[in-house]
Amino acid sequence: MQRKQNSKKKFGTNKPQNTPESSPQKSAGFDEPVRLNRYIANSGVCSRREADKLIEAGEIKVDGEVIKEMGYKVQPGQVVKYNGMALNPETLQYILLNKPKGFITTTSDPKGRRTVMDLVKNACPEQIFPVGRLDRATTGLLLFTNDGDLARKLTHPSKQILKVYQVTLDQPITQADFDEIVNGVKLEDGLVEVNDLAIVSSDKKNIGIEIHIGKNRIVRRLFEHFGYKVEKLDRVVFAGLTKKDLPRGKWRTLTDKELRGLK
Repeated sequence: MQRKQNSKKKFGTNKPQNTPESSPQKSAGFDEPVRLNRYIANSGVCSRREADKLIEAGEIKVDGEVIKEMGYKVQPGQVVKYNGMALNPETLQYILLNKPKGFITTTSDPKGRRTVMDLVKNACPEQIFPVGRLDRATTGLLLFTNDGDLARKLTHPSKQILKVYQVTLDQPITQADFDEIVNGVKLEDGLVEVNDLAIVSSDKKNIGIEIHIGKNRIVRRLFEHFGYKVEKLDRVVFAGLTKKDLPRGKWRTLTDKELRGLK
């Protein structure tokens, strides 16, 4: 595995520019045939896997007829019902936010603190939710969607989704600590292996780190293990998505090309 001391391409900052216009979102299947399990999942009832169980159990009707065929495709204009209620799939939305400091990654907070939902409340009429989380002090990329299948894919440990962070430490990192992190560090909840590590400033306080592990506060805990305090933590890449043309506190919809890359 190649380790680099300088990685401008991966860890360089982007100059803030105007937020690009939104791209069209993907239809959940209103105007074209769509598999029944996907139709149910996009209606917010359950996941596709759980939808298969409902179909198998004979709990889904299409135009008044019980459908148990797994590969059945719903045609435009057909009425799908579950428990006597007509299902209406939503338009799938994919919103990318450059999260500022001081916002909690949750859909609501009983203490009345600011949440990331406050920043995307006008993004779309559909109910979206954050994929994964960033702690209150961490800034950077956060994806929102109502596509449950994609959200599960991006958060499942087996997928090893790559994240890139820029870290600012309270003191210069030593060569010994740098080398140990590169070789892997055992924390209380297991071994931490990084994909790449780079010193990106002359004072050796700014570090770029590529990592695929999704454990809670893993980057902060990694450096705290060596006695460093993380003064700033910014996620600059998430699953191939970048902060290019996305100022802090702003959001935009994903492009078709970005969406194809995620799926």
